[in-house]
Amino acid sequence: MYSSCGDLSSAQRVFDESDSKDLPAWNSVVNAYAKAGLIDYARKLFDEMPERNVISWSCLINGYVMCGKYKEALDLFREMQLPKSNEAFVSPNEFTMSTVLSACGRLGALEQGKWVHAYIDKYRVEIDIVLGTALIDMYAKCGSLERAKRVFNALGSKKDVKAYSAMICCLAMYGLTDECFQLFSEMTTSNNINPNSVTFVGILGACVHRGLINEGKSYFKMMTEEFGIIPSIQHYGCMVDLYGRSGLIKEAESFIASMPMEPDVLIWGSLLSGSRMLGDIKTCEGALKRLIELDPMNSGAYVLLSNVYAKTGRFSLQVKGIKKVPGCSYVEVEGVVHEFVVGDESQQESERIYAILEEIMQRLREAGYVSDTKEVLLDLEEKDKEMALSYHSEKLAIAFCLMKTRPGTPVRIIKNLRICGDCHLVMKMISKLFSREIVVRDCNRFHHFSDGSCSCRDFW
Repeated sequence: MYSSCGDLSSAQRVFDESDSKDLPAWNSVVNAYAKAGLIDYARKLFDEMPERNVISWSCLINGYVMCGKYKEALDLFREMQLPKSNEAFVSPNEFTMSTVLSACGRLGALEQGKWVHAYIDKYRVEIDIVLGTALIDMYAKCGSLERAKRVFNALGSKKDVKAYSAMICCLAMYGLTDECFQLFSEMTTSNNINPNSVTFVGILGACVHRGLINEGKSYFKMMTEEFGIIPSIQHYGCMVDLYGRSGLIKEAESFIASMPMEPDVLIWGSLLSGSRMLGDIKTCEGALKRLIELDPMNSGAYVLLSNVYAKTGRFSLQVKGIKKVPGCSYVEVEGVVHEFVVGDESQQESERIYAILEEIMQRLREAGYVSDTKEVLLDLEEKDKEMALSYHSEKLAIAFCLMKTRPGTPVRIIKNLRICGDCHLVMKMISKLFSREIVVRDCNRFHHFSDGSCSCRDFW
């Protein structure tokens, strides 16, 4: 009870004063600390447990996922599989599996996700709607759309609004707007399943990725008038994003003024992002002012405004005490997830990676590549700007993959920030010159590069 109420001190006191600490009591206190984000202390208690069951392992794995420690979650799941001399083998259940799949999806660890799926099949764990939705989400986030579709279709008559919503959101992330609309129609018309708020986040997101103003307005209206769903801040954010990215800044501002709730970080961030694309400094500065009132340490907001300044040759933005989130990319090679940060030299084969990258860039230059330095945030000479761009984390990741995988092997990269224009151009050219299919999932959407073009149609 104390744990559920978030009163950790009282929960700990009851636990400490208990004469006989049984397994449910241990599980409760471990789960309490894990849910509160005190994952290191939860792990300490977990290691002290005299015995553990599937709930013990699942609580801590879920805690790692909630804290964003996805590698640690997968490591703990692997530890769960190992034989132990002092306790019986613990078989994972549906909740364990769905949590592990979430970690795989966040990391883009497709091979590990496929292994979990094989484990589910091998031990005949029932793929109910919860586990099926988790599989769809994992495959989608790992860049394997076809596998996501196969799981979705295999659910057959079990498909409910959660499964449909997961698949619609998946298609939206890939920019497959027409398929998104078709699936929405199949759900609502053919199968008489009413959409929920998540469904509309996906469908409005699909409109954003294609810049479909009229369709976005129509679905936003449909949400309330046909299905009685009250729009949340996420739905309003989608519409502001749609107006902003389409260059309709005045309409976006009017829409914000008409909102029944106070705009949050998401809303002002969407306006800032849209006005950045147009180079509208005045709107950018206004949106930034409102955004930092709500979140003073939001480094991403300053970076967006800095991008605009850089494009116009202004480098006067000086902000103290704000630490920019470093660009970070993940790739999985032979079941191992490798992490790269901008200018990374921590890899064992760093020297070789940089040498391969230089060979790639030289080949691109011979094919006509010219660096897109417009958004480099530093007041540097052109040559130094090009050098700064060449060490972006996704470029290091692609060099590593080309070095470690056979020709023709697809490359999947997970990026924590929005992919920049120069890296986007480089990925397009590599996909053609090296005959590689490249999938990049950035913080906003999927980019599927093939034969010199991208699925986003250069609109992101």
